[in-house]
Amino acid sequence: MEQKVVRTKKTKTAEQALQSLMRECARSERSSGDALRLMKRWGLSDEDAAKVLLRLQTERFIDDSRYAEAFVRDKLNLSGWGAYKIKMALRTKGVSKEIIEEVVAPMLAETDMTERLEEIMRHRMRTLKYSSPYDAKTKLIRFAASRGYEIDEAVECASKIVNE
Repeated sequence: MEQKVVRTKKTKTAEQALQSLMRECARSERSSGDALRLMKRWGLSDEDAAKVLLRLQTERFIDDSRYAEAFVRDKLNLSGWGAYKIKMALRTKGVSKEIIEEVVAPMLAETDMTERLEEIMRHRMRTLKYSSPYDAKTKLIRFAASRGYEIDEAVECASKIVNE
């Protein structure tokens, strides 16, 4: 007969949460939304969580604009995401709309998104299984949309690649 192990929820005090988050933020960038979710999981009250978050922000352990810059750079260069997907991911991370617009727009302006889209579509085309050019084009468009690229841009690029 197996015994079930019951896991109790770890609760932390405000000071313990502050120390844990300082260690986490020293290892990698965190957004304020990430920190708030962690503190909620640790059972901190909203008032204590707000105090801890304020202290982390004043001591620059957490800076949403710095986090957004690193996130955009990673998703553009490593994951090949489009503008829409990046913006939505930042919103789910708890980054404010103002910071997103302030950070994302200049970084996207520096990058040639059409060229990047064409590159990832060509790469995808090599492994794509399709029965007709229409099928290939449809799959490429869906792929580009799932990566967060504009539909018009995806249609144009897919047509160019399939017709070649």
